[in-house]
Formats: sequence, C-alpha cells, structure tokens
Amino acid sequence: MSSNTAPSRQQDTNIKVPLISKIAYGMGDVGCNFSWMFVGNFLMIFYTDVCGISMAAVSLLMLVSRFWDAINDPLWGRIIDRIPPAPDGRYRRWLKTLALPVALSAVLMFVKIPGLSEGGYLAYAYVTYILFGMLYTGINIPYGSLAQVITSDDRERSSLSVFRSIGSTFGAMPAMLLISFCYVKNANGTSVMSYSKILTGAAIIAALSVAAYLLCYRWTTERVPTKPAPKEKGQTWKVIKILLHSQPYMAVCLVGMLFLAAQMFSQSYNTYLFNYYFNAPSLSMMPTVCQYLPVAVIMLFAGKLGARFGRREVCAYGMLMAGVCNLALYLVGGTNVWMFLAVCLLSGIGNAFIFLLVWAIATDAIDYNEVSYGLHDEATSYAFFTFMRKLGQTIAAILVNMALLRIGYTDNVLNTANITGGTLDMMFTDSVLIPAVLYFLIFVILRFMYPLGREKIAQLQKEKEKLLSKLAEE
Repeated sequence: MSSNTAPSRQQDTNIKVPLISKIAYGMGDVGCNFSWMFVGNFLMIFYTDVCGISMAAVSLLMLVSRFWDAINDPLWGRIIDRIPPAPDGRYRRWLKTLALPVALSAVLMFVKIPGLSEGGYLAYAYVTYILFGMLYTGINIPYGSLAQVITSDDRERSSLSVFRSIGSTFGAMPAMLLISFCYVKNANGTSVMSYSKILTGAAIIAALSVAAYLLCYRWTTERVPTKPAPKEKGQTWKVIKILLHSQPYMAVCLVGMLFLAAQMFSQSYNTYLFNYYFNAPSLSMMPTVCQYLPVAVIMLFAGKLGARFGRREVCAYGMLMAGVCNLALYLVGGTNVWMFLAVCLLSGIGNAFIFLLVWAIATDAIDYNEVSYGLHDEATSYAFFTFMRKLGQTIAAILVNMALLRIGYTDNVLNTANITGGTLDMMFTDSVLIPAVLYFLIFVILRFMYPLGREKIAQLQKEKEKLLSKLAEE
C-alpha cells in the first residue's frame, strides 16, 4: 500500500506527523488563499472600476451568493460524507479532482467580454462568481476535513493548524505584491486598475494554486479510519439539528466568522485610510504586514502554549489584547502613521494566536460532536464552519461599504470619492473601533461560551482514542 492511500486498521492514528506532511498540508491553504485573497482584494474594484457595475449591485451580488452558499456548502458536505473512500482516501482525492476547475473559474471572473451593457456584465458576474464559490467550496471542505484523518493526536493537530495558518499567510502574499502591479496612472495622474494586468495576475495566481493543491495531495496521508455517513431518511436534518445544538461547535463558528470579518475589514479599509487620512498610499500594505509579522515568531511556540495553558485561553486573551490595543488607539487619536503601525504590530501579537490555532479549535469542536453525539459527518460539520467564515467575509464587505458611503463615496469608489476634512476623523474612528468591537466579541465567546478548555480537551482526547479503536475493529 502507498503511504498516501486510505487508512488501514494497522496504521497508528496517534503518531507524530512527518515535517514534509505538515508542510504539504500547509500548501493546501497556500492554494486556497492564492485565489481567495486575490478575489477578496481585487474583485470588487474590478467590478466597479473596470466593468462599471455599481457598488450597490456588487453588494447585492455578494449577499445573494451567501444565500446560495447556505445551500451549496452543506450540500457539498453531504456529498463528501456519503461517498465511500477512494484508494487515495476520503478527502485527498478532491484536491486532485478540483484543482484545475477552481483555478479556471477564478480566471473567468476577471474576464471582461467587450461590448456588454452594465446589466450584461452584472449577469456574467453572477454566473462566474457563484461558479467560483461552488468549486472553491468543493475543494476547501475536504481540505479542511483532511486534518481530522491525518492524525488523532491533539498536539499534532495543533501543529497542523499552525502550518495551515502559515500556508494561508504565504498564500495571501502574491495578492499583496500584485497590488502595485495591477494599477497604472491615467491621464489625470490617478491610479486605476489595468484590465490586461489584472487578468495576467489572475492567470498567474491560478497556475500557482494548482501547483499548491497537487503538492498537498502528493505528500499528505490519511491515517484515521472513517466511514461514510448513513444514507437514512432525514439524516441531513438530524445532522443540522445536532450542529445547531452543539455549544462548542456554534461558538467556534461564531469565532471563525467574526475573526475573518475583522481581518478582511482591516485589510480592505486600511487601503482607503492610508490613501486619504494618512496621505501615504505607498504604505497602505504596512498594517497588514504588521498584523502578520508577529506570526513569524509566535508560530514557533503557539502550539506549545496552547498545550500548556489551553488553546481557548491563549486565543481568548490574545483577542482581548488586540481589542484593547485598538481601543487605546481610538482614545489617543492623532495622525501619526508610525504610531498607528506600532499599534497594528501590538494588535497583531494578540491576533496571532487565534490565527494560528483556529483550525485546531474547530477540529476540537468537531471531535466533541463525534464523541458526544456519535456524529461522523466531518465534512458537513466543516462545511457549516466554512459557510460561517464566508459570512464573515460578507460582513466585512458590508462594513467597508457602509463606512465608505458614510464618508461620501459613490458608485466608483476610486474615481469619484469626495473626501472632506470633516469626514477624515470618521474614517479613522471606523478603522480602529469596528475591529475592536469584533475582537471583544470574540473574547467573550471564547471565554464564556466555548467550554473546551485545557482539561476538557485532555478528556476529549482520551474518549476520541477509545472511539477510534472501536471504529478500527468494526
């Protein structure tokens, strides 16, 4: 049997995962974030400035696609859970099958067909954006579920979560680097998006994502035994009912949603903040850099701290630190760009723990459902978690649009902004207070609603091992 095939009864599921497998697992989120962050950073501006679609129409498109995700995501989860494992495993095969379709759909979103009306471009946007979302979900759900079957060891899953988060950071970098590449100066000296360059960028990102997915497929191994979900009448509703009534699971879903909303809001809105409030557009990516810099250090011991003090505890108090930093910046105020970046760096220290360990926390909640309710539908569980994170992205987009409209932006935000002196303070306030509120909410949820602290996780690990032993004997 190949080392990458589906798990056998003889395989040890509680082993130390080889470094090459951890790196390969992280490459999966490199592939996911290549396309996801590129779309998040450029698609809205492409729609408004290149295709001429109004901001209101784009916002409605995002909202409609999230309603569709409420059907599409659980549907993918049920399909993946019900299909028997293939020779190369239950989840890995989807990486190979959908890598190219996901990449092609990402490029199609940035194709502008000449001569279409605004309605025509909007219709094309609906088809390609929803298609991308469906295919992306089809590869992201099994990728996320893969951690459940690589190992059952609690500490190793924390390590996998760290490598995944590192992968997502590297996956976000090309989108940040391409920001200057994809813009040109028009006759008035204003920076505008170049259609030919954005399409080239999309094609490069697509090719890189395929390579990352295939590396993840090649060097990961499924060791933990699984079985298809039962094909009983009403089973889907039974699963949904269990998920909605599981306090740890719903708490971690809310945390995932709010944290991504805070991340995406800051990354998007700070671009406008540095352009108009600080008048330093060349530094617009520095807040994101400052947010991610602490990750490079904290990733070395995040797993150990989580094991020593509890993942819930270090993530909760990290969020409290981030919220206090943002609140302090609001109270101090001022227009000093370097003080703003210094606070972003301090806030990034608090952010780093949940950024690195959120996937392990989600895995803990899914394990809790399996042990407590006998729920073996890991892909469906992860699908709902993924949907909640998508809601977080939508919340971020809505908050950005509301904040921009509040300060006088109209349809084509980059071309017709009318910023007056009286609105600049509002812009600064929104940039620091909105993330602060989200960080404080996450702290409250983790500390007071999410029950899986360090001692509970240790007990859960023992019960999970007994369950796997029983499953291997069947």
